[in-house]
Order: sequence, then C-alpha cells, then structure tokens
Amino acid sequence: MQTFDALVVNKQEDQFSVEVQKLTMEDLPEGEVLIQVQYSGVNYKDSLATIPNGNIVKNYPFVPGIDLAGVVVSSEDPRFKEGDEVIATSYEIGVSHFGGYSQFARIPAKWVVPLPDGLSLRDAMIYGTAGFTAALSVQRLEENGVSPDKGKVLVTGATGGVGSVAVAILSHLGYEVEASTGKQSEEDYLKELGASSIVSRDEVYDGKVRALGKQKWAAAIDPVGGEPLAALLSQIHYGGSVAVSGLTAGTNVPTTVFPFILRGVNLLGIDSVYCEMERRVKVWERIADISKSINLNQFVQQEVTLQQLPEVLPTLLKAQARGRILVKL
Repeated sequence: MQTFDALVVNKQEDQFSVEVQKLTMEDLPEGEVLIQVQYSGVNYKDSLATIPNGNIVKNYPFVPGIDLAGVVVSSEDPRFKEGDEVIATSYEIGVSHFGGYSQFARIPAKWVVPLPDGLSLRDAMIYGTAGFTAALSVQRLEENGVSPDKGKVLVTGATGGVGSVAVAILSHLGYEVEASTGKQSEEDYLKELGASSIVSRDEVYDGKVRALGKQKWAAAIDPVGGEPLAALLSQIHYGGSVAVSGLTAGTNVPTTVFPFILRGVNLLGIDSVYCEMERRVKVWERIADISKSINLNQFVQQEVTLQQLPEVLPTLLKAQARGRILVKL
C-alpha cells in the first residue's frame, strides 16, 4: 500500500502532538481531485491550527495547511485531468478538510483553481492565501473609487504576508504607499517592496481612538483590525476606503459613526475564504499578470520542509515572521 508524508496534529485528552507521519490514500477525505502537492505556505491560521487552543481544528487527527499547489494525479471532474497544474486555497482546506501539509491531497473540484499562465506552482504559493487576500483587497479598493491620483494608501501590518504583498502590488500599480509596522528594523525591506515611507504603529494608533482625526490617507489595507482599525478609520480622506482582512490586534473595533456619516468612509470586509469562484479566478489571473514585473523572491523569508514545520509554525504567533514562508513538499 502506497504511503506518503503528512504533518499531523492530534489531540487526545491532555496529549497534543504535531509530527510528520505516514498516511495512505485511504486516510484522505473525499473529493473529486487527487493532487500531488508540490508547495504549500505558512499562514497565521496554520499556526493557530497547530496549538491546542487555536480554535481552528475541530476534529483530530488532522492535516493542516490552508494553501496548496500541485499536479493533478486523477480527477472525477471533467474540468481537470491528470497532469494539470492547480491551486487550492481557502474554503474548508486546512480547517475541517485535510490541507496542504501533505504530499498528496484530495480536494473537492469546486475548490480547485487552474494555475494561471505566467505563474509557477512555487510562485502561486509565494502568494498563497495571504497574497490572494492582498490582491483581493486592492481590487475592492479600486472598485470603490480608489486610484493613484487620490492620495497616499496606508498598509498596516506591512511586514506580514498580506501586508508585504499589498505594498508591492500597490507600488507596482502606481500608488504612493506608506507602510505601517512596529518593526523599524524592516524599513529597508519595505522600501525594497515599494513603500515610499515607513509609518510607526504609534502614528496610526497612539492608544486613543478619536471620533475624527486629521485626514491622512486616501485608503488603507488593514490585516490588523481591533482598536488600530478604529483609529485608522478616523484618519481616512473624505470618500476613502479601508479594506480589512485580519484581526491580529483583536476583534473589537470601537469606532463611532462619524467617519461614515461625516466623511463617507467605506469599510470593506475582505473574505478570501468563501470568495466566489468567478472572482477568485479573475484575481489569480491578475496576480499572474502583475507577477511579470515583481521579484517574488523578495517576499520569501525561508523555504522549509515538512520536517521543519513544527519549529517554524510558532514564529507567526510570536510576530517573528516576515513576508512568506514556503513549504516544499
């Protein structure tokens, strides 16, 4: 019987483990497309999935990894055939359906995206869910009237996966980008990505949330949330927009109605998990087009194996990661 390697998390009473184990095809969940995984990535949600109280995984044992890219081995769906290169991210992958930290994955066909021309499988996972979320955020801002001539765009949490890619994409599209981070040592990295200037966290949120503040930015991409988001909303230009996709600073956003009713500010929720497939495919195609002019390796902090993952995953929870961490299967 064929076996393969996968990172398995398990929880039994007081015992919790994260280790590489041998699985068989029979261990994989149902799905129409069997994929030999070439690359995955490391995301904040993946790190949460590998701690006892991360509130991501509900049933054990489990294979985490919300991203994967690989080659179709077999398919029961006519849209995919053996040898096709594909991407699978989001939906229930790595949450309630075995994910990308496995040499093989069986995925429902409705969750699978053909690899766009111009992207390699490795490229796709340099982006992963984080990069897709960044690109989707840019798309939503543009759909709500944001353009380079409107003024500066702020990216918070700029050294993270979403933030790093957002800075690069916005810069590529001609925006003047200000990058906010608490890591002043990363100024050179952010400027290499295309940031025109670096803004400290305290300049965005100094511990006080005001009903209205000075109008500083035409728009913002925010993977941070919490009180910093409330402070940010009060500093957006009239008619501007904020695309929010994360909660690393918390889930409570103690804002007032004033930014919305006095300045017409738009708060745009970015959900990359259940984004409809038609939009998902178009965003991936745009990513492939933009990638022709971006050095993707600048996002890669490191490339690791399955065996190295247990040591690497906690770094995201400790805010020690920068850009993207690739997993080569």
